[in-house]
Amino acid sequence: MKKKILLLLLSVAVILNASAQTPQLYNPFANAKADIANAVSRAGNEGKHVFLQIGGNWCVWCLRFNQLILENDTLSTVMNKNFIVVHVNYSKENRNEETLATLGFPQRFGFPVFVILDGKGNRLHTQNSAYLEQGEGHSTKKVLDFLNAWTPKALDPKSYKK
Repeated sequence: MKKKILLLLLSVAVILNASAQTPQLYNPFANAKADIANAVSRAGNEGKHVFLQIGGNWCVWCLRFNQLILENDTLSTVMNKNFIVVHVNYSKENRNEETLATLGFPQRFGFPVFVILDGKGNRLHTQNSAYLEQGEGHSTKKVLDFLNAWTPKALDPKSYKK
């Protein structure tokens, strides 16, 4: 009996330790509307766009995408130079349905899903991340092409004048 109790306690400790180490990229209790408004204000002041990564801590593809951006110097540089990033939570604790409705219901594409806003808060693009996948993650080339296509410079008419 003592062995069973000890084994049960050890199992609970392992589970609690594992859950404590799970990355918490998304905050289910964050005010998504306020976070987006702050990002739009910053983007407007800094000449950037807003990159909304919508998903949840339960989403392995969301975590993989974030890890790719963090670990790849080229992607990280493009992201930091051109975008203010906001991780918008979608989980059983908080689906952020009102905020997502104002963004055109991007959750229809699955997760993660990306929404690009300009520095005034206008929605420029919604990206189904499945098109950026390769194998068990995301293609660096596809992600880089996607990011470069939605930078402020890419959308600036002056970039296309001879």
